[in-house]
Amino acid sequence: MPRSNASGARLGLWLALAALVVVLDQFTKWLILGHYRLGDATHVTGFFNIVRAHNTGAAFSFLAGAGGWQRWFFVALAAAASGFIVWLLRSHPGQKLFAFSLSMILGGAVGNVLDRLMHGYVVDFLDFHWSFLSPLFYRGHFPAFNLADAAITAGAIGLILDELRRVRRGK
Repeated sequence: MPRSNASGARLGLWLALAALVVVLDQFTKWLILGHYRLGDATHVTGFFNIVRAHNTGAAFSFLAGAGGWQRWFFVALAAAASGFIVWLLRSHPGQKLFAFSLSMILGGAVGNVLDRLMHGYVVDFLDFHWSFLSPLFYRGHFPAFNLADAAITAGAIGLILDELRRVRRGK
């Protein structure tokens, strides 16, 4: 079944959004790599620092100490997920919140995969800390993250909201 021009244009818009996320993510990481050494930090506010951290694992450093095989595992997983996301975007380009959310996840995944391929680790630099987090995280510091991670999180929240809307309309 051939796609209409409008459908193709919408797909292009969603892929452009994902590409914008990748560019912004890689630009900010380039700045961090150029101006910070590993472990350096700049105090910005009472709850936020800019730091340079390396993560060889996944979210919350999952599998960070696994010995190196996890790098290629996460690259392959992200490549497969990216292919599936592009297929979903191609199939549903007119569903705005759904497609926006997928585009954010795609851009974030590609941004972090580029780090793994170029450096062997993901560059993290956003460090938020609050004393009420102390029981959960060392000195209340939420694990450092980057723009790609933020885009993935925003996309996941968008998918949840989209599904809640879909369920609500079905009642």
